[in-house]
Amino acid sequence: MALFQDDKDYEVIRERDEVILQINYNAYPRTPSIEDDPICMARLMDKLVEAGNVTKIVFNQKRDYEYDYGQTQLLVEVAKLYNRLMKEKTDFGLVADPRYGKYFYQRYDELQHVVFNLLKSDPLGCYVEIKRILRREKLVAEQHTSEFEQRYVSLLERLKKMLEDTQLIKLAMPYLEGHKVGDRTVYRSFFSPMIKPDFMYTKLMASYPEGAEEIDSYRVGETEVTIFALPDTIQNMYHIIPPEFKLSEDKYQLLDLARNILAEHKPTRTEFVDPERMRQVFYNVGHDLLEELAQYHRIKLTQKEIEELTQILIRYTVGFGLIEVLLQDEKIQDVTINSPLGQSPMFIVHADFEDCITNIIPTNTEAESWASKLRMISGRPLDEANPVLDTDITIPEANARVAVIAPPLDPTGMAFAFRRHRDKPWTLPLFMKNKMISAEAAGLLSFIVDGSRTMLIAGTRSAGKSSLLGALMTEIMRKYRIITIEDTLELPTNQLRKLGYNLQSMTVAAALSKGSSEVTAEEGIRTTLRMGDSCLIVGEVRSTEAKSLYEAMRVGALANVVAGTIHGDSPYGVFDRVVNDLGVPKTSFKATDVIVVAKPIRSADGLHRWRRITQITEVRKEWENDPLLEKGFVDLMSYNAEKDMLLPTDDLMHGDSELLKSIASRVKDWVGNWDAIWENIMLRAKVKQTIVDYAIKTKNDELLEAPFVISSNDQFHRISDEVKTELGVLDTKQIYFRWEEWLKRQIKKKGL
Repeated sequence: MALFQDDKDYEVIRERDEVILQINYNAYPRTPSIEDDPICMARLMDKLVEAGNVTKIVFNQKRDYEYDYGQTQLLVEVAKLYNRLMKEKTDFGLVADPRYGKYFYQRYDELQHVVFNLLKSDPLGCYVEIKRILRREKLVAEQHTSEFEQRYVSLLERLKKMLEDTQLIKLAMPYLEGHKVGDRTVYRSFFSPMIKPDFMYTKLMASYPEGAEEIDSYRVGETEVTIFALPDTIQNMYHIIPPEFKLSEDKYQLLDLARNILAEHKPTRTEFVDPERMRQVFYNVGHDLLEELAQYHRIKLTQKEIEELTQILIRYTVGFGLIEVLLQDEKIQDVTINSPLGQSPMFIVHADFEDCITNIIPTNTEAESWASKLRMISGRPLDEANPVLDTDITIPEANARVAVIAPPLDPTGMAFAFRRHRDKPWTLPLFMKNKMISAEAAGLLSFIVDGSRTMLIAGTRSAGKSSLLGALMTEIMRKYRIITIEDTLELPTNQLRKLGYNLQSMTVAAALSKGSSEVTAEEGIRTTLRMGDSCLIVGEVRSTEAKSLYEAMRVGALANVVAGTIHGDSPYGVFDRVVNDLGVPKTSFKATDVIVVAKPIRSADGLHRWRRITQITEVRKEWENDPLLEKGFVDLMSYNAEKDMLLPTDDLMHGDSELLKSIASRVKDWVGNWDAIWENIMLRAKVKQTIVDYAIKTKNDELLEAPFVISSNDQFHRISDEVKTELGVLDTKQIYFRWEEWLKRQIKKKGL
């Protein structure tokens, strides 16, 4: 079998600023590789001489093996040197002079082999051989001085200098001591391709980073995840090897054939309305198709193998490719993809290792595919008139919020940000274990939620506002109805509905969207006022809906919880945004009862950050113009950096809280009795802390998850009612004793 189908079996592709040399290796019996194969390197040099300046090299053989700009330039420089030497053989003295006889022809034959053969297939070996010959000839010249020897030594020194001027030799110099011609180990330090199977568009750097230290590894399904600390940088690398990069050539062939067939069907907007059902339909079709193709091509596959291939096929047709592999990792919080696509890797935020670079590089083709799917899923435009798209996606084992920007806002293409939502709702005990909130703060917030107050969760981006709002929803008793309003679904509505909540979710138009048929957030909030007695939860207060929200706060005051998130780093920052930016009257702002501020706290070295609640602030009502100057803000709890926790303020400890007294005024046992109020808050704190303690003791975090925490909350209220009925008072010790007995029974019953 011929090694290559055709000497011209390559093409030069121009994409924007890229000039790509693509060489076909389908007839080659081995995996094409610059670093490991001298034949491939030699053939590549010939093509580089013909193609001229290129920015990227791609070998195609069922997979694409792509060498990036930096690697390509190392080889382009060597190819230019080779071409120059070929064209100017006589000028460089590389043609033997007949005046010196047959003996000297042997020297030139040796040199021509080194320069015109070895330089193409092994430039490092070429350099080492030039140095070896030069040492030998210098010794000869010392004993037999002649015009030829001087000329020959001069030529060798010139060639050595030309090779040393190339970047490849400069980079390899520290590794060449003792190097033997034919040993290609050193090449692996500089050349490592990104790999992309034919059926997919995303590229992946499969090899481990040179000189990196492995600091963690685990599996997500069939995907291998390794975390590396990279040398010479503070960045860590999140490196994955998904199952689609470990398939046999037969399986790659089947997937490529199946993808081409399925690609003829373009999913419609109607199909994307129910992604789960659409995936199931395509799964059934893909499964049958792969079975038929395997039989036709006489490829034997087990049912398990067909099922695995079907999952991969769906991921790269109606799904989001390697994005789905990333989002299936519960430890990943954010995935960001910057433009221009194809020039930089994806980045992620990891729960344990924070900001990481990945070994995945998406392409423009992939981005266009994602954008089309997101348009259909959301029903929202993404074009020059609407260069911003906010939506959410649901995939197997994960769901996420997605933000996309496109030209002209992004002049270099499209950029994406995926924020992964936790599979289960956050809870206050979970936040306590992660030190975002203290037990006393959890007890206070639980008390305020039961008191049906109005609340804003404020903070910067990625401070955990939506997560905390979702956790507070689990503190609402299941007997109450909840209405949620969001422009992009982030709250755990589906999970809470499955846990028995009477919950109605509403999706409204995004603040930046134009030309959409969706209902505005302002109208959505007004609609909730006509939907009966309900708690109102607003995903984020961004724009003109703020006025309607405050109308709902005034109407809902003393009846139901009204809560939402807003950008702001302090209570006054919230006031300034609501009143001055969003146009809510100052008197209406007084409808806010509580502002909870969440912030990321950084370490002194700047390398680490943690989410913390830094303030729980009561908004007083007796002020006219400026709540800050007129003592309209009273901190009930504030963050102590030295102790790294939220602590009660003197005002709270001394009972100076109009808010808590107002809540107590509606409960017979608490009216005018601050000690009883504080006891109940501390009882709630103790209950939350006990859950955390038992979870740590039993080494089972299921106790911290929403299903158990919500059941615990139900039992807390039921037991409180029983104790009040039996004893006539809310006896704190008796309530806690009975509740803990229930907890112990549940742990024993469920084997926790």
